[in-house]
Amino acid sequence: MSRVQLALNVRDVDAAVDFYRKLFGVEPAKRRPGYANFAIAVPPLKLVLIEDPDARGAGVAGALNHLGVEVETSAEVGAATQRLTGQGLATLTQDATSCCYAVQDKVWVHDPDGAPWEVYTVLADAPHALTTTTTTTTTTGSGCGCTTVDGQCVPVDATAATAGAVAREVELTTHGVPVDASAVRSCC
Repeated sequence: MSRVQLALNVRDVDAAVDFYRKLFGVEPAKRRPGYANFAIAVPPLKLVLIEDPDARGAGVAGALNHLGVEVETSAEVGAATQRLTGQGLATLTQDATSCCYAVQDKVWVHDPDGAPWEVYTVLADAPHALTTTTTTTTTTGSGCGCTTVDGQCVPVDATAATAGAVAREVELTTHGVPVDASAVRSCC
């Protein structure tokens, strides 16, 4: 079983839960302060609501937090990672990371306009939304051949560049969504 995940920024999580409860006819699968998710059978959807009035802005601007595909096993995450890197996409893998009140294995990619997509599996429930706010992770796929250190571009050693692996500094948003710092800082 796999299903698409849609994570939305909402101004008021209580009002959003009430609306989506009525729209889909199901109760939230998980409810925490400023956070809720629905595991909807028909249509197969994981709907995540993240209270963030500043990100939401006016109207629908800022509504999208991230997108994802939930899979059943870590092996499926690994297979997705291999497939995506094999297609030349830059990926960020996170193993046993705590995000959205769950421990997850995941791989991230960004579409050409910067929308973050994750392929993930939930390993366990977690008491906190996020355990860390920043990380430095090895990213595979085609890359620029440098990494950012304190905002400065630094060449990656030739061995890693030759192997197609590029280390990149990655900033994580409040709920664990990665922003490729090298792209944001116009590195390389």
